[in-house]
Amino acid sequence: MSVAAVIEEKLLVAFSPLHLDVVNESNNHNVPPGSESHFKVTIVSKDFEGERLIKRHRAVNSVLSEELAEKIHALALHTYTEKEWHDHYAANTPLSPNCVGGGK
Repeated sequence: MSVAAVIEEKLLVAFSPLHLDVVNESNNHNVPPGSESHFKVTIVSKDFEGERLIKRHRAVNSVLSEELAEKIHALALHTYTEKEWHDHYAANTPLSPNCVGGGK
């Protein structure tokens, strides 16, 4: 199973998201073709209601702790409540920052 598929499966089980998008952004970085090391996750969940951004990110990182320790080099997280998503982002998912490392 691909790393992206594992990320998606784990987040679906843990958060029952209203929206989930897992994007492999490895091709934007100085890694070999076909790599699965850099990801962007956009997740909308009722579990994030009333939670600060840091707590949301920690919750996602906890679910993906094994992958972060062994397979994922970079993980851009965009975590939203349903209201935040509908009010600000539903039509335009935020972009991840450009890579500045790896000699590329």
